[in-house]
Amino acid sequence: MPQVRNPILPGFNPDPSILRVGDDYYIATSTFEWYPGVQIHHSRDLANWDLVVRPLNRKSQLDMRGDPDSCGVWAPCLTHDGDKFWLVYTDVKRKDGAFKDAHNYIVSAPAIEGPWSDSFYINSSGFDPSLFHDDDGRKWFVNMLWDHRRRPQTFAGIALQEFDPKAGELVGPRKNVFPGSDLGLVEGPHLYKRNGWYYLLTAEGGTGYGHAVTFCRSRDIWGPYETPPQPQILSSRDHPHAALQRAGHGDIVDTPDGKTYMVHLTGRPVTQLRRCVLGRETAIQECYWGDDDWLYVKNGPVPSLFVDLPAARDDDKYWAEQRYTFEAGLHKDFQWLRTPETERIFRTEDNKLTLVGRESVGSWFEQSLVARRQTHFSYDAETVINFSPADERQFAGLTAYYCRYNFFYLAVSAHSDGRRELLILASEATWPLGTLRVPFPEVVSIPDEGKVRLALTVRGGQELQFYYALEGEELKKIGPVLDASIVSDECGGHQQHGSFTGAFVGVAASDLNGTAAEASFDYFVYRPVQHESDRYEI
Repeated sequence: MPQVRNPILPGFNPDPSILRVGDDYYIATSTFEWYPGVQIHHSRDLANWDLVVRPLNRKSQLDMRGDPDSCGVWAPCLTHDGDKFWLVYTDVKRKDGAFKDAHNYIVSAPAIEGPWSDSFYINSSGFDPSLFHDDDGRKWFVNMLWDHRRRPQTFAGIALQEFDPKAGELVGPRKNVFPGSDLGLVEGPHLYKRNGWYYLLTAEGGTGYGHAVTFCRSRDIWGPYETPPQPQILSSRDHPHAALQRAGHGDIVDTPDGKTYMVHLTGRPVTQLRRCVLGRETAIQECYWGDDDWLYVKNGPVPSLFVDLPAARDDDKYWAEQRYTFEAGLHKDFQWLRTPETERIFRTEDNKLTLVGRESVGSWFEQSLVARRQTHFSYDAETVINFSPADERQFAGLTAYYCRYNFFYLAVSAHSDGRRELLILASEATWPLGTLRVPFPEVVSIPDEGKVRLALTVRGGQELQFYYALEGEELKKIGPVLDASIVSDECGGHQQHGSFTGAFVGVAASDLNGTAAEASFDYFVYRPVQHESDRYEI
């Protein structure tokens, strides 16, 4: 079999849940505050994946206005019971401090493309829910339990309770079936059944550099669950020089010919500060079952950069320039933030993308920002904007964005006298204050009318340079070289390992006067660049 380089889903694609139905494989990943919720990719060979649907796409399923950064949709679980697809997910409303306001829901669909049902509420006792379909027809719901008292710890264990699909609710007793191993911070549960054993796969160690996949089993679904001599079957925690770091939060799938694979999240840090500019990505490992009925990762527990898969990957697609135009609407690569009411923040018409200026960049309620994932360590991006701001409270342009505490923004704005100018805005790891820096204070005046071409380059995940050009002119640099590694999980705007998304690049518009000034964009280009510094690039 050909060797494929990890990750299989590059860029922000964490917490993978994998499923096979016939010859079709599906992976669901977390989207957090980005809308629509949950990404589902499809493959026939485990190597080549295509985004097929984001099922949580309307208010009756998901409304994240007010959700803080790195809240929203956590750790979806995608399953199939022989009749239809089931998707379980958490909408987190608060994550910092002693409490977690984490609400768990289920939707279902007859086909992966939909139609997906309205969501029905399940519980709020913890996060990372999962649904298991037993061979006797019963369904079981598991999620991690959160204990704000820390008695003895906040990650209190894995709760099990039966789910009644007709009633749409949990029934019967609830039991904490697995408190976790000595590593702690148990979460991300998935249940399986094989050879008379119930297996529970969990994530432990926190979703940073101590992350791991822990395995346990029981003859009875209610436990007790025992761990193998080495409970962590996948981890990079003791191997800081491994190509794939932060390995954890896994799920397993069997191929038609009986092979077992595990998908898991991972990170590829850059710079001596170990910053994961592409966020948490999805990788895959080959596994095998031992004579002792325990699962082992081939060449594990350290994850392999190269893995034997049933087919080779088409890397030409990965390296192809993406030129987005808007005559057919918004391309599936793009997402926006939090709101299901898209008509209030953008529309596509006359072959253009028009953003309606709303709240400030970084707002947790209603900001107009449309962007795609950064999936390469080095890339170019550009757009052409037409915008006539009235004053300094109206601005729109091109942004490399992580969250309210962490972005770079080249904007067309105006002075208080209405004269247009270009402005670079930066928020660089400014949690909790969210302060703004202007790294290029020189005023760059531009004509009061006419389109402006905006561009940026990122190299090695470390250096970001903005450019601009007036109509009929060539691009020229504006501002200093900025630290692109700031737009990463490690600088995302919370305490260590408290940021969970990834770098995006896109367009934005704000109107702090509240008059909904509009900015239009002719196109958007994302151009991958192969650069000598990108050591672990695909």
